[in-house]
This record gives sequence, structure tokens and C-alpha cells, in this order.
Amino acid sequence: MRLVVQRAREASVCVDGKICGQIRSGLVVLVGVHSQDAMHDVEFCADKCAHLRVFNDEEGRMNLSLLETGGAMLAISQFTLYGDCRKGRRPSYHDAAAPEPAQQLYESFMQRVEGHGIHVERGVFGAHMQVQLDNDGPVTLIVESPQK
Repeated sequence: MRLVVQRAREASVCVDGKICGQIRSGLVVLVGVHSQDAMHDVEFCADKCAHLRVFNDEEGRMNLSLLETGGAMLAISQFTLYGDCRKGRRPSYHDAAAPEPAQQLYESFMQRVEGHGIHVERGVFGAHMQVQLDNDGPVTLIVESPQK
């Protein structure tokens, strides 16, 4: 599982011109599911996001997590995170999971995060979406489950 995690002041995602997910302070997480991913990958990544210390404490140091700040998460499925651009000019998506298992693991990821008491907003799996983000910092990280 591969995630792009961005600290945000606010963010939203729209489908067909209608907002389907919106947060204030928190994390925007683009979620890519690998064809070999399983529940242990979901658990690792969800727990990592819940505990990532990327929010400033009273001294301005990144020492606080979503759990400590009460922030929310906007989770958006994005199979293109497994686009392989090393050959040719068109990315290959052979490492991305097929839609059905990817959707199940994406849903499980959000449920695991919610299990930590974090409010999760979401995009629409498989839809063409427009994402608006006020990246705070900017702070952008890549989180990946351990190598197979």
C-alpha cells in the first residue's frame, strides 16, 4: 500500500461538481492499493497515519499526531500511485490492485483509521474527482507498507 500524506488547513473533494468530502485541519491521504496488499498492509498504513507526528506543538515542532490534535482525514483512492513510468511514455499500472479488492482494502483502511477515533471524509472510489487542498507547510510524506 502506498500513501501520499499531506498536512492540510482545509481540503475538499468533488464529484460531478458536488462536494462529497471536506475537512478543516487534518490530513489528506491519497491511497494506492498494490495487487499484493492484504489486511496487514492496511493495518500498518492506517496506524501509521493515525500516529504520524506532523502537527506543530506549542513550540512549533512537529510533535503531534491527528489523535492529539483532533484533526480529520480526507481519504481519496488513487490507483495511479502505482503507475510505473520507467519505460516508455505511458505509465503501466500492472502493480495496482484490481478494482474490487482495491475498494475493499480502501474501505478497510478508512474503517481502521475511524477505529482510532479519527473522523474520516472520503472521495468516491473509481470516480473522476477534483481535489482542492490548502497544504499546510507544505508537509507531504510518502507512507508505504513494508516490502513483500
